Amino acid sequence: MAKDTFLNRKTTLNLNGKLVDLSSPCVMGILNLTNDSFYSNSRTSTIEQALQRAEKILNEGGRFIDIGAYSSRPGAKDVSEQEETDRMVTAVEAISEAFPEALLSIDTFRAKVARGAIEAGAHLINDISAGDMDEAMFQTVADLNVPYIMMHMKGTPQTMQQHTTYQHIMLEMANYFSDKVTTLQKMGVKDIILDPGFGFAKTLDQNYEVLRHMEDFNIFELPVLVGVSRKSMIYKFLGGGPEDALNGTTALNTIALLKGANILRVHDVKAAAECIALVGKTQQQ
Repeated sequence: MAKDTFLNRKTTLNLNGKLVDLSSPCVMGILNLTNDSFYSNSRTSTIEQALQRAEKILNEGGRFIDIGAYSSRPGAKDVSEQEETDRMVTAVEAISEAFPEALLSIDTFRAKVARGAIEAGAHLINDISAGDMDEAMFQTVADLNVPYIMMHMKGTPQTMQQHTTYQHIMLEMANYFSDKVTTLQKMGVKDIILDPGFGFAKTLDQNYEVLRHMEDFNIFELPVLVGVSRKSMIYKFLGGGPEDALNGTTALNTIALLKGANILRVHDVKAAAECIALVGKTQQQ
């Protein structure tokens, strides 16, 4: 699909006074500070491993590093707010010192964790619950004046797969985002990124329906992040497990880019960067 389809979309983010241009799609590499995430190769258990993972993300072409210390997979263990904060702040401080050019995203639904990490040097907040799991999150985002990624989900990571009933999934998602975008903008939040939430409160078929109609989110004229990396929507259809899902990830990332994705959130940064380069090459006039 031609790039000019998405010309009206906001494509810049202000990160501590630095403007980041998303008119050309970019990669967000996943860095998990937990041993409980669904894909074992993304896990780090020490600061040394986290620094190695951060360096690999940057060297392979990642623009953002998304740091998570609480696994959102179904059945994952609970992590206390204090433990999550301690892990996040320690990692942010170490990565910021080692790689001052790195743009750090904080994957959390807890406002206190987000505040602590931003004050330690992170740049944006990535909230899987779009404020639903912590009523203080929206005000925290507004107070910190940082970009905010909000994802579509119903329920919690523990209950989300019990909430997959929709009359019209795209319309319900549009209403969900519309209400939250309006609230945030009234609070003065300027940089909002939408995440359709593939794999969250959606059946396998619903995930593909959302991907098929992803252009519907253009009505918001906001950047869109897509996270399908090695998810069950791939391997439950093709077979195998997360370790077998890189090829499927690349295929779906290609479709997402053609439908206007601005950020690909992935485990395999080099593959995603190559995907972006090749799709961009086909769109050159």
